[in-house]
Amino acid sequence: MAVERRQRPASCRDRARYAFDRTLARSTGTLLGWLAVCCLAVVVPVSTLLVWTDPQAPRSLSERLVAVWRTSAETLRLGGITGAPLRMLLSVVLGLIALLCVSTLVGVVTTGLGDRLEELRRGRSTVLERGHAVVLGWSDQVFTVVGELVAAQSARSRGVVAVLADRDSTEMAAALHTALGATGGVRIVCRSGSPADPDALALLTPSAADSVLVMPSDDDNADLEVIRVLLALRALLGAQAGPPVVAAVRDERHLTAARLAAGPRGTVLETEATTARLLVQAARNPGLVAALRDLLDLAGAEFHVVDEPEAEGLEFGEIALRYASACPVGLLLPDGRALLTPAARTRCGPGDRLIVVAPDERPERATAPEAHVDAGVMAPADAVPGQPARFLLLGWNSRASLVTDLLSRTVRPGSVLDVVTGPRTAPDASRLVGRPGGGRLTATHRTGELTRPEQAAGLDLFGYDCVIVLGPDAEAVSFGPDDQTLLTLLTLRSCEEEAGRPLPVVAELSDHRSRALAPLGPRSAAVVRAELTALVMARISHAPALASLFEELFASRGGALALRPASRYVLPGREASFATVVAAALGRGECAIGYRAHAPHGTDRPRDVRLAPRKSERRVWSAGDEVLVVAPPDIPVVSPPDDERSSPGGRRTLPGMRGEERVGTDDSPASGPPLD
Repeated sequence: MAVERRQRPASCRDRARYAFDRTLARSTGTLLGWLAVCCLAVVVPVSTLLVWTDPQAPRSLSERLVAVWRTSAETLRLGGITGAPLRMLLSVVLGLIALLCVSTLVGVVTTGLGDRLEELRRGRSTVLERGHAVVLGWSDQVFTVVGELVAAQSARSRGVVAVLADRDSTEMAAALHTALGATGGVRIVCRSGSPADPDALALLTPSAADSVLVMPSDDDNADLEVIRVLLALRALLGAQAGPPVVAAVRDERHLTAARLAAGPRGTVLETEATTARLLVQAARNPGLVAALRDLLDLAGAEFHVVDEPEAEGLEFGEIALRYASACPVGLLLPDGRALLTPAARTRCGPGDRLIVVAPDERPERATAPEAHVDAGVMAPADAVPGQPARFLLLGWNSRASLVTDLLSRTVRPGSVLDVVTGPRTAPDASRLVGRPGGGRLTATHRTGELTRPEQAAGLDLFGYDCVIVLGPDAEAVSFGPDDQTLLTLLTLRSCEEEAGRPLPVVAELSDHRSRALAPLGPRSAAVVRAELTALVMARISHAPALASLFEELFASRGGALALRPASRYVLPGREASFATVVAAALGRGECAIGYRAHAPHGTDRPRDVRLAPRKSERRVWSAGDEVLVVAPPDIPVVSPPDDERSSPGGRRTLPGMRGEERVGTDDSPASGPPLD
C-alpha cells in the first residue's frame, strides 16, 4: 500500500499548485504579474455583472463595455478616461504609477516604523537621564540589587534605574516588573547590549549617573567579563572621572586585577569569600542571617554615616547614649578607614564621622540619656570563657575550602569539624581536611549519602552546635544545585520531627527562589549565595563611605556581628531600659544595636531581631532573650595566608584606604581597639 501510494501519479490540482508556487518563487515582478491577473480576474467579471444588472445601464454593447471599463478602473484606481485606445493606455500607466508611488510610500513608512519599534524593543536608544543608577550585567541577584536601588531612588521625584545586559530588553523588563511589582514612581529602563562594549555603555550615559554597579554573571568566565566591563567603563569615562563604581567578582584570585581595572573610584567585592564568611558567622551565631539581611536592606534601620560636628572631643561612651533611637558602632576616620567598637573613652577627633545603626540619616537626640541607665540591674562583667564547638559539614563545593579555613582560624582551640561528602567529592574533601588546622580545629572526613535517613540518624546530629549544608557547584551536576540541598534539608527536618528537638542548621542556596521551598526548622537559616554581596553593593552605591565599614564587618578580622545572651548584660527577670543594655555592652567593648525577644512557648520560629530600639524602651529581660552586638574578635585570630592583601596590622583594605594606624594626640588614646 505504501509503495502504491508513493507511485501514484500527481493530480492536476497538485501540478497546478506546484507550477504556481514555482512561478511565485522566480521574482518580485512575477508576483506582481500574478497579483494583477488575479485582481483583473475578480474585478472585471464583477464590474460586468454590476453594469448588466443596472436598470439604467446603456443599451448598446459599446457603451456597456465603456461602463464596465470605468467601473473596473475606479475599483483599481487606474482612472476612468475613455476615448482613443492610446488615451486609455496612458490612463492605465498613470494609475499604475500612482499606485506604485502610494504603495512604496506605505512600505517605506511601515518599514521605518517597524525598524524603530524593533530598535526600541531591543533597547538601543540612549538614556538621557541624570542622577540615575546604572546596573551592568545580569544574574539571579539582579532582582535584589534593582529592588534596593528602586528603594533608594524612591526619594527622588523622577528616579530611574537603568539596566544593560546582553539579553532581550523586553524580557528583562518583564522579569524585573514581575519580581518587584510596583516601583513607586521609579522607572526601570532596560537596554540590550554587551556591557563590555563602550558603544553599548554609552546608551546608559554613565557619566551622568549617581552610581554604577557591575554584576557578575553565573557563567564560568564571570570574573573575566567583570574585568572587561570595568575596562570598558574606564575607556569611556577616563581613569579619574565618573561616578562611583561597585563591582563583584567570584574568585579572590581576580580581585586584584578587578580593583586595578576599577580605578580609584571603584570598589570591588568578592562573592565567594563573603558567602563563606556569612556561613561561618551564621554557624557560630544562629539567627544572624535574618538580622544581617535587615541591616543591609533599606527597610527599617540600617547603617548610616552621620556628620556630627558637636561630637568632636566627646568620648565614644557619651556618644553611644546621645541618640534616642540610633546606635553608634564606630568612627569613620578622615582617611576613609572604619574603626568599629572603639573603647568607651576614645574621643572623637577632628573630621571623624559617626557610623550608626538608625532608621534614617538624621537620628533624633535623646533628652537626659544618663537617666535611662540603671546600673543596679547590670550583670557582673565577669569574663565567661567560651567552649570549643562541634560543627558538621554536609556536602562539598568550591566554597567549602573557604569555610573550613575560616573555621580553623576563628574557632576556639579544641573545636571539632566533621565533614560528610558524597563519593564524587570525597578525594577533594579528604585532601583538604588532612591539612593541619593550627591546633584549633580537628577535622575528620567520611563518605556517605546525605539524603539517606539511616545514615543521617547515625551521625549524632544533636551533638553538634551547628550543621552546615553545602550544595554542589552548578557546573558539576546536570540538575539544579539546590535540589541536593533541599533533599538534605528534608532529611534533617525529618530527624528534627522524629526527635522533637530543634536542630541548628545553616544551608547555602544558589537561587533565591529556593528559600521559599527550603524545609527549615525553628533554628535553621538559609544563606543565598551572592545575595549578601548584592545587598552590600546596593548599600555602597547609595553611600560610598560605607565601603570600609563592610570590609571591616565581613573580613576575617575586625568587628563582627554576634547574638549574645541578654543575661550577659542585664540580670534576668529584671526590668531595664535598652540604654542600660547599651551601657553594659560598652563596658565589655561591644556596641549593642538591637535585641531578639525569647519566643513564647509553642512558637515554632524565634522572633525577628528588633534593630535600633529607643533607648528609653523598658522591658523585663528573660534568660532566653538575645542582644545583637557589633563586637571585636573575642579570641585571637590566626594570620591569613601570605597571598591575602592586608594592610599593616592585618586589616584588609579597599582601594583608596590607607592601612596605617591612627596615632592618638595629646593624652587621648588612639581611636579604636588595638589591632590583632
